[in-house]
Amino acid sequence: MSMPLSSPNGGNIAIVGASETERVGVVPDMSMIQLHADAARRALKDAGLTPADVDGIATAETQVIEVAAMLGIRPRWMDGTTIGGCSFMAHVRHAAAAIATGQASVVLITHGESGRSWVGMPNYSMNPRGPDGQFEQPYGAIAPYSLFTLPALAFLEARGMGQRDLAEVVVAQREWAIPNERAQRRTPVTVEDVLAGPRVAYPFTRDMCCVVTDGGGALVLVSAERARDLPSAKRAVYLMGSGESCESVLVSQMDDLTSFGSFRRASAEAFETAGVTHADIDHAMFYDAFAHLPLYMLEDTGFVGFGESGAFHAEGHTRPGGRLPINTNGGGMSYTHSGMYGMYAIQEAVRQLRGEAVVQVPDMKLSFVQGVGGLFWSAASLILSNQAP
Repeated sequence: MSMPLSSPNGGNIAIVGASETERVGVVPDMSMIQLHADAARRALKDAGLTPADVDGIATAETQVIEVAAMLGIRPRWMDGTTIGGCSFMAHVRHAAAAIATGQASVVLITHGESGRSWVGMPNYSMNPRGPDGQFEQPYGAIAPYSLFTLPALAFLEARGMGQRDLAEVVVAQREWAIPNERAQRRTPVTVEDVLAGPRVAYPFTRDMCCVVTDGGGALVLVSAERARDLPSAKRAVYLMGSGESCESVLVSQMDDLTSFGSFRRASAEAFETAGVTHADIDHAMFYDAFAHLPLYMLEDTGFVGFGESGAFHAEGHTRPGGRLPINTNGGGMSYTHSGMYGMYAIQEAVRQLRGEAVVQVPDMKLSFVQGVGGLFWSAASLILSNQAP
């Protein structure tokens, strides 16, 4: 049993195993739980550990108990937090706290979704008694692309920006995806191509919306002290800072449609606990189910000022060779998005910090990861480093 540490942040906790499923995209021969298990076994192998070493487990939507039973794990710590696609960023934060306080010594975080093939997935049903069932669904506001139109349009209007700014995000991220054989969209596009694409729900055209895929990923966390004794020690990635926050389950009830307070609060805590500044960050992963999200995140997390996010993309600062490389795997709009993208964002940050990315950012030391849950429900932030404390 591990002894308590002083803090879960500041590099005291390490990610020592990280892997996605062998395949992402269209995987009709694997169920949701099989995707969890595939990712978990690959991450444990990457760490140099086995299921017998694991005493803590976390996942979202799927029952923690089901994943533990599938892998033959009998945990003494469990976390089934489900707050949307940023659940896995929150799991890293929670797991770090558990390890720091001696509640667990080896935590496995898993994700698996058959989002495209829908094999072994639960039957989702709308609750007519819930807030969304009463106040959104009767008016046709059901799918994410229709629910996100309201804040996206408000954001653009408040800044004098428009559809071209959304298209610039798509073009910038596609440039990262083109060399990546695992990416689902690899065809080069221009702003005009994106704008001329099929309209989904104004202001979104098809390429401004995420792909729909099957896949999964997993992470293994231990104390930094224990990480030094593992075969994966030289590839360990350390948690420097973290934060999380939430607002409402109704998009219309955001505190401010033009700025998401949970992004501001979660990221501020991550920077404060890490003890670093925005200028220190070498790379960022922004959850991008739709093209407006990286624009919100750039401004709300403090990397640029009000109304500067569109020009920041258009001027090439987020592309290869730019001063803040963003979504270097191609993101949810080009790489993969099985329904809850947060795990894939963390995986790419880990690859970049290990020097193992398909398109590698040079001289990597610090990566910032920003997640969103649902339709502006929640947010979670991580700051990761490849420098041992």
